[in-house]
Amino acid sequence: MLEVRELVVVLDGKTILDGVDLRVADGEVVGILGPSGSGKSTLLRAIAGLVEVASGDILWDGRSVVGVPTHRRRFGLMFQRYALFPHLDVAANIAFGLRMQGIEDVDRRVEAALEMVGLSGFGPRKIDGLSGGEQQRVALARTLAPEPRLLMLDEPLGALDRNLRKRLLTEIDEILAGRAVTALVVTHDRDEAAALADRLALMRDGTIVQVGTLDELTGHPADDWVASFLA
Repeated sequence: MLEVRELVVVLDGKTILDGVDLRVADGEVVGILGPSGSGKSTLLRAIAGLVEVASGDILWDGRSVVGVPTHRRRFGLMFQRYALFPHLDVAANIAFGLRMQGIEDVDRRVEAALEMVGLSGFGPRKIDGLSGGEQQRVALARTLAPEPRLLMLDEPLGALDRNLRKRLLTEIDEILAGRAVTALVVTHDRDEAAALADRLALMRDGTIVQVGTLDELTGHPADDWVASFLA
């Protein structure tokens, strides 16, 4: 289980996260929903260990991971723009993180990850020859290959056109459900969040203002802003 307690992050003298509290149960998918600039992506980066925590705590199964190096947290983060290496082929992109973590049986894991996202046989292909949807799947495969105990997706469909987003939304949902993955999914799209997540955490100005299912949030909003945002 992931637990975030009173988390504060300050970047360049500005408070980006201001006392964030959140719990994510094993096998649960929580959508982080909110407007641009609300701190959604920073929350994922803090949990991943990519930004420094000013105060508060991040725990996994009751043990703090603050101060634990990123590669030892066993958390997977898929960036919004995928961050693929254009000079490497598909297999090498997926294998890169595995080798950095000292994971064995790299070839098997690469092929298993590609099969999981429907790209079996794509290993030798070049990144710049792939469509946007194929690149998105490679990025997801790279994130899943180390078998992270927590999967974090930052706007996973944000760079795709509407028709492709709809199709891949269904496929990502099937992957998450089929593997019983514990996951955080950042998005600004209410319907996308509701389709992927068991619960939603609504962020505003660096803090989480309400957590619940979409029906709970729309039926009993914490304030007028929540009601307006979800309308």
